[in-house]
Amino acid sequence: MTANELHVIFGTGPVGYWTMVELTRLGKRVRMVNRSGNADVPAGVEVIAADAYDLQSTKAAVQGAAAVYQSAQPHYHEWVEKFPPLQSNILEAAASIGAKFIVTDNLYMYGDPQGQTITEDMPVQAHTRKGKVRAAMAEAVMSAHRAGKVRAAIGRASDFWGPRDMVQGLQLFYPALAGQTVNLLGDVQQPHSFTYVKDFGTALATLGTRDESLGQIWIAPTNAPITQADLLKLVEREIGKPVKYRVGGKLILSIMGLFNKSAGEVVEMLYEFTKPFVVSSHKFEQAFGIRPTPLEQAVRETVAWFKSNPQPK
Repeated sequence: MTANELHVIFGTGPVGYWTMVELTRLGKRVRMVNRSGNADVPAGVEVIAADAYDLQSTKAAVQGAAAVYQSAQPHYHEWVEKFPPLQSNILEAAASIGAKFIVTDNLYMYGDPQGQTITEDMPVQAHTRKGKVRAAMAEAVMSAHRAGKVRAAIGRASDFWGPRDMVQGLQLFYPALAGQTVNLLGDVQQPHSFTYVKDFGTALATLGTRDESLGQIWIAPTNAPITQADLLKLVEREIGKPVKYRVGGKLILSIMGLFNKSAGEVVEMLYEFTKPFVVSSHKFEQAFGIRPTPLEQAVRETVAWFKSNPQPK
């Protein structure tokens, strides 16, 4: 692999951004793709507009790429209808030029682990709408790899958070900094594995630059589980003041879903937050020698970012 080779990332959200950061650190040229062609990125990083639902537009966006990263997604409530064709087009585009295809994924396809630790080889037992979509999309990628159509790897993470992640920013970090009540889910005393978004980006860039990753599924470096209550204590310690919280359950989220479709989609995923939800990233850490960012450091970096980037009006 050459240092100046081009890596193309679909999606300019937090995962795409931190994948870009690691790729540039490795000396790669990076092109980022979204619908607008605009993104807050460092100088030297190319940003172009393309429509991932249009195959020709997608193929044009990947020209010259050694690796293509799929970190784009539709709105949460549109996954069932729109996610499969979006990813299929990006796969087809990568395959058409012989580029590696690296997919951003989550853990929904494993279903409710019933307290067992989630690993890459756990049986796929999706029982939610979004879990079944994710399972089918992942199988399509691995089938294309096995058939020799494309060289692919899948990177998975647990619920992620960190700098630039506006989901947790709006639910937790901005309210905490403003002295307002933050929003948590389910049972705040249950252990839960959270993936730091910068570690997820590093993992995806690693998969795209290390050929031994291909043909496999990898869980990104993830710290030992922590309860939401204890994570909030780390945030309190960092900002230097207590933080009040409210807990969203099935009833509240269902009511909110009448006005906010994405909030309604959280209901079927609440099993992750009402019992232990524990992930092992041992496979990735052993293979690539990359460990997760220490939790206290991750909280410090995240609080600092949200302090420096005021909440959008």
